[in-house]
Amino acid sequence: MEKEENQNSNIEDNHQAEKTTANPEENSESEKEQDKDQEVKEEVKEITPEEKIAELEDKVARTFAEMENQRRRFEKEREEAYEYGGYSFAKEALNLIDNLERSKQILETDDELKGTEALKKSLEHLDIIKKDTISIFEKNSIKPIESLNKKLDPNFHQAMMEIEDDSKEPGTIIQEIQKGFTIKDRLLRPSLVGVSKKTLKKEEKTKENKENTKDK
Repeated sequence: MEKEENQNSNIEDNHQAEKTTANPEENSESEKEQDKDQEVKEEVKEITPEEKIAELEDKVARTFAEMENQRRRFEKEREEAYEYGGYSFAKEALNLIDNLERSKQILETDDELKGTEALKKSLEHLDIIKKDTISIFEKNSIKPIESLNKKLDPNFHQAMMEIEDDSKEPGTIIQEIQKGFTIKDRLLRPSLVGVSKKTLKKEEKTKENKENTKDK
């Protein structure tokens, strides 16, 4: 029996030795992984309580900063909603003034009404309505833009045509096609205007007409 046990033990040792000899690369890889794990463990340092506190304080500070930014954005949006909440309504309401102007023009060009007392009274009533409407607008911070005899300002005016006029400096507004308005410090709509330009000489006009013909 002892001989058999010794023989079995020798066989197992031989098998183990064969495995070790047969897979030297696997053993080498395993040893490398173990060395790497050991190196990583050595590199990892335990965080001190002071470092943890500093990290938490930084996170809290960042959170408060973000909350403050959100609060400011909300306040700004709330103020703008309060200040300019009627922006769309005000822009639509300007059609009232436009319609009053169109009504006046239609009446003034009516041949049957020209020179009549009825026309005079109608125009007076339309002017009163227009003034009252603008007065109501102004009480709500909606103000007309002054344009005539002003220099063209792209922030408030939109030039629709150029009119020859040597008595005015070029770029001066000499005609107002449609009145513009502002609401507080914001443009509601620009004034549509005609601006002055220097009178062209005959030679220049002929040259300009030729160039326009060529372009066509």
